[in-house]
Amino acid sequence: MLDAQVIANQTTLAELVEIVFADQAATRAAIERLLDLALIWESTGGLRPLSGVADALRGDDAAGVSGLRPMSPDPASTSEIAARITTLSPHGLALLEHLLANGGEGRTGTARRTVSVADAATPVEELIAHRLLVPRDGDLLVVPGEVGIALRGGHTTTSRRDEIPALAVTERAAALIEQTAGGAAFDVVRRIELLLDHWGLVPPGVLRGGGLAVRDLKAAALELQVTTSEAGLLIEIASAAGLVTNATDPAGSEVWLPTDSFDTWAAGSVAERWVALVIAWLDSTRLPSLIGTKDPGGKTWNALAPDLSSTMAPESRMLALNTLSELPDNAVLATGTGIASLVERVAWLRPRRPAVHRDLVAAAIHEAGLLGLVGAGGLSAAGRAVIEHDHDTALAAIAPHLPQSVDHVLLQADLTAVAPGPLETELARTLHLLADVESRGGATVYRFTPGSVRRAFDAGWSALEVHEFVRSVSRTAVPQPLTYLVDDVARTFGTVRVGHAEAFLRADDEATLTEVLHHDKADTLGLRRIAPTVLISSTPLDILLPRLRELGVAPVVEAPDGTVRIARRDLLRARRPRSPRTHSAGQARAQATVAAVVTAIRSGDLATASRPAVPTTATTPSSALAALREAIESGASVMIGYVDNHGASSDRVVDPLRLDGGQLSAHDHRSDDIRLFSVHRITGVTPLISGRP
Repeated sequence: MLDAQVIANQTTLAELVEIVFADQAATRAAIERLLDLALIWESTGGLRPLSGVADALRGDDAAGVSGLRPMSPDPASTSEIAARITTLSPHGLALLEHLLANGGEGRTGTARRTVSVADAATPVEELIAHRLLVPRDGDLLVVPGEVGIALRGGHTTTSRRDEIPALAVTERAAALIEQTAGGAAFDVVRRIELLLDHWGLVPPGVLRGGGLAVRDLKAAALELQVTTSEAGLLIEIASAAGLVTNATDPAGSEVWLPTDSFDTWAAGSVAERWVALVIAWLDSTRLPSLIGTKDPGGKTWNALAPDLSSTMAPESRMLALNTLSELPDNAVLATGTGIASLVERVAWLRPRRPAVHRDLVAAAIHEAGLLGLVGAGGLSAAGRAVIEHDHDTALAAIAPHLPQSVDHVLLQADLTAVAPGPLETELARTLHLLADVESRGGATVYRFTPGSVRRAFDAGWSALEVHEFVRSVSRTAVPQPLTYLVDDVARTFGTVRVGHAEAFLRADDEATLTEVLHHDKADTLGLRRIAPTVLISSTPLDILLPRLRELGVAPVVEAPDGTVRIARRDLLRARRPRSPRTHSAGQARAQATVAAVVTAIRSGDLATASRPAVPTTATTPSSALAALREAIESGASVMIGYVDNHGASSDRVVDPLRLDGGQLSAHDHRSDDIRLFSVHRITGVTPLISGRP
């Protein structure tokens, strides 16, 4: 029989496996130890030694222990936890199983966070008393991972099997994967650019509780010719990338506006813009997949809603893409069953949160396909570089597969223009002003209408400039119907001039004003004729103009001096909000915390090792000052007793440097920095054996 003490001293899973295979009569202690190690492997993302932590802290590679964290304040063996579970009431056991099936988390509600087994009055308090629910920050309660393993009889998965779920895959040509991903990447960049260009002119309002109204989301989907869920994803990504934020417009209303970073972003190459968007998506905690669904209170989630987020979103995306990256070359997820099999694989990898991860992982794969990280069910080369944080390689990988921009269109006799490929940015913006998008795809179709041409005239274009533009960008002859359309709109444009009365209408043609005055839909405009060629209105100018256009009139605004005022609406921009803390910043803070703890431990070790066997502590003011001066001259380290501003006393190992004005300047080993200590707060000075390290 294998010695139980030998088993208890083993520190790695590999060593224990060797023991089990070497001795078929391995004790139950070895099996329990294996389960405990598997548990810590699950919680930390990788196996780490359980012993030797103090040695690691004192060594040079102390940062390596930062990932070692217990699953609960008092980790126990699976046999002990199983004994606790058997004593639960039926209600307590049912609640525990419910929590494990729904993510392993809950809220205290009215339950007490500290309670004994005898005093537990509810199933929640019963689980807390048995330490099967562990309090975390706020009112959060977490089921430790070892509890789930014990409840499942030692199995690490809810399916009670240890086989890795297989992925449903099929084969695709690598070229197809890259081309599909490149096309999706280009569409994302172009559509976000078009949307924010439009919002810069006509910004949507912000809901009272934050977020974007449903009607504005539908309008954005119509503008981009995508579904509302896809429009929500694009809007959320633009927000995560800092390209849009809520701000106050000149009228004092709170609206969603492109930021000043949008102009910088739009000036970059398509590949650079794409990389910026997908990085923002990977790091974002937002949940675009929930837009349009109901929250627990039955309220519909709106795009850009403040609470539409989860800290688990970035982890789920990386889990999904990393799992997908394990597929061999030319292997992709099978249509229909592939995503479901990947969800099962991730649930196997993270058995503590299967219910939470399922929807997030499935959404991550769908969104990655729309963004161009995934093409035809497989991870693209650029997508692989992005998840490896190699952005230069991602730029080089995606650039060859992006559609080449074209600088021309093909005009047709039915008043349409066909763009045989993605248009250059400036050309696309100008054509979007002159014509309406009729369909998108491999070739975008634009249609010229009286309204679209009048839109150009409203922006200050002349008929001559419109004729010259369409002639210069077309590879075909300008059809006669388009020429007639531009001339007809120009002939009627500005024949009616609108000013302030509240408003007035003036025209050289009396018949034109008579027709407007007697129009069956003009009753609410408050029109009144004051001269054969002048009407006045009680309707404000900003309301009167669009109403007149609805009646088929094409008015222009007349300035106080009688000249025509034509100006395109100003492009509105907002200052980009301060960037949220990134994952790398969080890692840096964690590493700094570990370093501070290690420094403090080393300081304590130094004090213990250097303290003389018979300490001689100077406690009087004169003797303490003498000991400090002696340490300054000899360059020795001393341990001082110090009382801070709050009356807390502590021992500090310092290297005294200077005494001046009642202040001791010294290198503090605990903070690893130069600190000032008030001499009157020093309660004692003890010389140490060793000098400065």
